[in-house]
Amino acid sequence: FFQKTLTAVKNWFTLFGWSKGQNPISVPYSLRRDVCKVQVTSSQDKVFKQNLGKDTKTVYDMLFHLSGRLLPGITSSQSLPLDPVERMLQLHWQHSTLLAFLKSQGAYLSHVMPEFLLEPDDYKKWIKVQSELKVDVKKTDIFSNKHLFILEDSIFETMSKRAWTDVLLQVYKVFVLPRVSSCNITDLFSLESVQNMPRIKSEPLSSNIYSPYERTILTWLNKHYEKNRKTVWKDCQKGEVPPMRWIVNFDRDLLDGLVLAAQLAAYCPYLVATHFVRMYTNPRTPEQFLHNCLILVNAMHAVSLAIDIKV
Repeated sequence: FFQKTLTAVKNWFTLFGWSKGQNPISVPYSLRRDVCKVQVTSSQDKVFKQNLGKDTKTVYDMLFHLSGRLLPGITSSQSLPLDPVERMLQLHWQHSTLLAFLKSQGAYLSHVMPEFLLEPDDYKKWIKVQSELKVDVKKTDIFSNKHLFILEDSIFETMSKRAWTDVLLQVYKVFVLPRVSSCNITDLFSLESVQNMPRIKSEPLSSNIYSPYERTILTWLNKHYEKNRKTVWKDCQKGEVPPMRWIVNFDRDLLDGLVLAAQLAAYCPYLVATHFVRMYTNPRTPEQFLHNCLILVNAMHAVSLAIDIKV
């Protein structure tokens, strides 16, 4: 599940996260590596590195493209100190600033520590520096041993990959999902066929899982599924018209492909006769679920909608 999530996140940010076209990323490797446009390791390499790195796209460029803002204290051409320890400390400060900025925008990242976003060698330097500090036992800030996580190399890589994935997911949530318009949400249930369905509340505090924008999408899914299920599968070959359902999440309720097929049929009705009539309307086995999803993927390919979706 996490690997599929990581792949989806990587593909979306590669395609749409940058201002001048695609920019292939790897999580966490390129995000950790490309943190500054100028990365100097010695005085002899200074000019060469500046020329080589001037077109490097950093996570800060991505945030500026998606949010229109620069992080406080971080410029678009940030450089790093020559001293390895000073370099590590500045990177830790930059990651702390990044996390604080995202949290101020509504991101849920309390479980992500700045050191988890560092390169492995910088993480080891961070542990060494913190272990050498003589800290008052009464202190409870990030420099306290209480908050010092010493991880083995393999565990750190897993933690770092998860941390960067969660950062990207929260960036998407706070800067991309809010573009979903909710001005006509009251009209989504105006049809007689869906008037008796339960409503999904859009108030900010009505859910501790989904944001108002995600709940707007759930409302949209409910509306099109209920509106189209009798039309799309009235002549289905593998069962009766699927029953009414209340769609309240983005994983279990979408597994059988029927909900997404109903959305696609709302905008491309010509796909019904060529694709969707062959779907199982009450799938029970993994093979039937796979059958439905393969038909859905083929339909998305037919209208050039599939973004790196493979059969």
